[in-house]
Amino acid sequence: MDAASQYLNAVILGVLEGLTEFIPVSSTGHLILLANLLGFEGQAEDVFKVVIQLGAVLAVLIVYFGKLWKVLVGLPFDNGARRFAAAVILAFLPAAALGATLHGFIKGVLFNPVIVCVALVVGGILILIAERAVPQPRHYYVEEFPVGLSLRIGLFQCLALIPGVSRSGASIIGALMMGVDRRAAAEFSFFVAIPTMLGAATYDIYKNRDVLTFDGVGMIAVGFAVAFLSALLVVKSLVAFVGKYGFTPFAWYRIALGTLGLAFFLL
Repeated sequence: MDAASQYLNAVILGVLEGLTEFIPVSSTGHLILLANLLGFEGQAEDVFKVVIQLGAVLAVLIVYFGKLWKVLVGLPFDNGARRFAAAVILAFLPAAALGATLHGFIKGVLFNPVIVCVALVVGGILILIAERAVPQPRHYYVEEFPVGLSLRIGLFQCLALIPGVSRSGASIIGALMMGVDRRAAAEFSFFVAIPTMLGAATYDIYKNRDVLTFDGVGMIAVGFAVAFLSALLVVKSLVAFVGKYGFTPFAWYRIALGTLGLAFFLL
């Protein structure tokens, strides 16, 4: 594949990453499926798929800069800021520990189109069930999350180590089932994404530092920039969309895509 085609693929995958990272449809699953179809595969390409997620993280930092800055400067004296930081850290730790432990297995075995499609379908069905079983919300603000609640949301996020499950989907649905308000659940998934995706990208770069080339870094930069711009659109509109329509549209989309993918890859 020539350089122009590689960079075009980087743009396409960057757009896809930004549009899917914060909605419960699995950005990693989408990247695996599309990269397979484009022939964009290999060790360096796998690093690309992880690192461009930092573009989506930057979108969260921009949109929520005021809130995050207030938390940062308030840490020494504001109990609400400290509880906010503690909630994010506690929700981040389970997936970070498990992901580091199982990194080789996840990348070597689970980064498989068929597994992704199965996870998309199963996850979509579970979202439909969860939408009908969500209890009345009791938690509306991250600053007021009990310690145990944050940790349990983090355990739900561990399910997203299976590509196709969706990190945001696992954390949001887990939070809803434990009485978190829809808006707070969606925003909390944004905040937990910051350390989660930063940690995953840093770890992947370190583990694969020997395969990165100048061209590889250039493609990552292009994918990063495109993912950032497309993620900005999603982050700014997702909370309002979820408040009006819930998560059912994403569930049906997952089931349809997973079913079509299974038909394609198996038949």
